[in-house]
Amino acid sequence: MITLLSRFFIDKNQPEETQRNAWGRLCGTCGIILNLLLSVGKILAGLITHSISIVADAMNNFSDALSSFVTIAGFKLSSQKADPEHPYGHGRIEYVSGFVVSALIIIMAYELIRDSVLRLVHPEKTSFSIAAIIILLASIGVKLYMLYYNRSVGKKIDSLPLMAAAKDSMSDCVSTGIVTIAQVVSAKTGFIYLDGICGILVGLFVAYEGFESAKDTLNPLLGQAPDPHFVDEVREIMLEQDPRISGIHDLIVHDYGPGRRMVSLHAEVPSDGNLIELHEIIDSAEEALEKELGCEAVIHMDPIVTDDPKVLSVKNKVLSIIEEINPSLSLHDFRIVKRHDTDRMVFDVLVPYGFGMDADQLKTEITELINKKIGTYEVCIHVDTDYSVRSV
Repeated sequence: MITLLSRFFIDKNQPEETQRNAWGRLCGTCGIILNLLLSVGKILAGLITHSISIVADAMNNFSDALSSFVTIAGFKLSSQKADPEHPYGHGRIEYVSGFVVSALIIIMAYELIRDSVLRLVHPEKTSFSIAAIIILLASIGVKLYMLYYNRSVGKKIDSLPLMAAAKDSMSDCVSTGIVTIAQVVSAKTGFIYLDGICGILVGLFVAYEGFESAKDTLNPLLGQAPDPHFVDEVREIMLEQDPRISGIHDLIVHDYGPGRRMVSLHAEVPSDGNLIELHEIIDSAEEALEKELGCEAVIHMDPIVTDDPKVLSVKNKVLSIIEEINPSLSLHDFRIVKRHDTDRMVFDVLVPYGFGMDADQLKTEITELINKKIGTYEVCIHVDTDYSVRSV
C-alpha cells in the first residue's frame, strides 16, 4: 500500500530532503488512519467481551495514532530552513519528536498496568466472542505490515521516529497476541484473573519498548560517540585522496539531525610539501566527504617530518614505548625541536575513551621511559581522547 501511495505523493524529481519529508508525512498519515481503525475495532471487541486487556490494547493503538501525529509534526518542523537563530537547521527536532513518541508509549504503558492491577483486585468474568478474536488477529496482521513499512522506510531515509514506530508495531503484535491467547484460554478454563495478568504483561512489554526507543532518540541529543563504521569511512576517504595524507586524528562529529552531520579533523601532511598543493588536496578531501557521506567537513593540516631518518627512528622508538604501556595507545603530531641545550620532543598521545590511567600519570610514565631508553629530551605530551573507541 505504501509503495502504491508513494507513486502519488512522492515526487522523485524533487530534492532528496524534500522526498525524505514526504516519506515521513506519508508514513505518519497512514499510521494515524490505521491505528484509529484498530483502536475503534478493539474498543468494540472489548465492550463485547468485557475484557480490560482488549480495551487496554485499544488505548495503546490510540496512543500510536497520537505518536504518528507527532511524527508528522516532527518532519514538518525539522524541514524548516536554517535561520540566524538556528544556523545549522532544525533537524534535531526529529529526535525530539521521536522522544515524545517514546514518552507517550511509556505513559500509555503506565495506564495499562494500573488498569490491569485494578482488574486483578476486582476481577470480572470475560465473554468469549469469535468476532473479537477475528478483530484481534486482523490487528496483528495490520501491525505486521506497519512494522514492515516503518522499518523499511525508516532505514531508507534514516529516521529515528519511524524506527521507533517500527519497534512499537512489534510490541503491539506481541501484546495483541498475548491478549488473543488469553481470551481463548480464559474461555476454556474460566480463570478470571488471566485478563488482568495479561494486561500487566502487555503494559510491561510496552513500557520496555518505550524506554528503549527513548534511549535511541536521546543519545543523539546528548552527544553520543560517532558510529565506528562512519569513522572508518571518513578515514578511508581521507587516506585515498593523496599519498601525502599520511593519517588523520582529532576527529569530531557534530550531529544536527538526520543527514545534517558536520565533521572536523586533523590531517597529517609532509612539513616540506608545497603549501598550495597541500591546500588543494585538503579542499578535495572536504568535497569528497560531502559528496560520499553527505557531511560538511573542516580539516586542519598538521605538518609532520617524513624524510628525516633520525626523527623517524626516534618516533618509532617512542611508539614502541607507548604500545608497551598499552597496545590501544597511539601517537600523532610527532616532532623534535632543536635547541642549544636539550632538544624538545613534542607529540600527542591518543587514548581510547574510558582509559583507566590518569593523563598526568601516563605522561610521567612515558617521559621516564623515553629518558631511560632513548635519551634525554624535554618531553612535551598532550593527551587526546578518542571518543570513537572505547577502552577494553
